Amino acid sequence: MKRRLAREIAVSSLYQLEMNEVTPMEAVDMLMEEARSENEIEAEFVENDQTDSYIRELVNGVADNKAAIDDMLQQYLTGWQVDRLSRVDRQILRLACFEISYRNDVPPKAAINEAIELAKHFGTEESGKFVNGVLGKLLKEREGEQANSESTN
Repeated sequence: MKRRLAREIAVSSLYQLEMNEVTPMEAVDMLMEEARSENEIEAEFVENDQTDSYIRELVNGVADNKAAIDDMLQQYLTGWQVDRLSRVDRQILRLACFEISYRNDVPPKAAINEAIELAKHFGTEESGKFVNGVLGKLLKEREGEQANSESTN
């Protein structure tokens, strides 16, 4: 559950980053302060150094690799452009792509499931299906590439 809340804060931070002229860390600090002041139930969660570090790793990772992530996403967006997506869907897809492609501690299917839940929570009625479709294509191709590389070895 802590990682889900961390991802919620990360998505909100990425959204802030896109909407305002702030650095990734300023966006995280802003959201963390908001979480501390407005959400007493999760206050203990926000004070956890490990969770804080995870949020910062996610936001920095997406920000540092944004161009590569957007290029990757573009391959799976049939009839869409990354910059034409809703801001929320775009941040959720970027976060999931980052976790799938750049982190070894998150199983790809878990990253996709989390992204779908975030899309249902933050997005429109159709966001969950859309995110699932895009990330499902990405995962299917990656699994096919892995199977091909394993069969050639």
